[in-house]
Amino acid sequence: MKKFWIAVVGTALMFGPALYAQDVVTGVKDLGKDVDKGAKKTGDATVDASKATAKGTKKAAVATGDATKDATKATVHGTAKAADKTADATKDVSKDVAHGTKKAAVKTSDATVDASKATAKGTKKAAVATGDATKKAADKTADAVK
Repeated sequence: MKKFWIAVVGTALMFGPALYAQDVVTGVKDLGKDVDKGAKKTGDATVDASKATAKGTKKAAVATGDATKDATKATVHGTAKAADKTADATKDVSKDVAHGTKKAAVKTSDATVDASKATAKGTKKAAVATGDATKKAADKTADAVK
């Protein structure tokens, strides 16, 4: 029996490392498959993440474009409103200036008429006074000659 056990142990020692090596090879092979599966999953996840990023970037770009377009419209609208208000204010000021100029012209005309009347009245009084003085002087001269 001793020889039998020696033969069994010898066989185990002889084939054991080979069987163990086979297990290692199979294990490495399985590990390689698992790594490949993990790499594929990582690659798929990377592709999915890239697609999601691209989609999000595109959405953000579209939203930014829309916001810029809206801001431009608002700016143009605001500028047009401001221009209209400026034009209206200018028109109102022009009307006021024209109205004020017309009033000033009327007042100047009225003042000129009044001054003219006063001048005519003063001239008439002066003429009457001059006439009276001339008559008195003529009377005195006539009295002196008599």
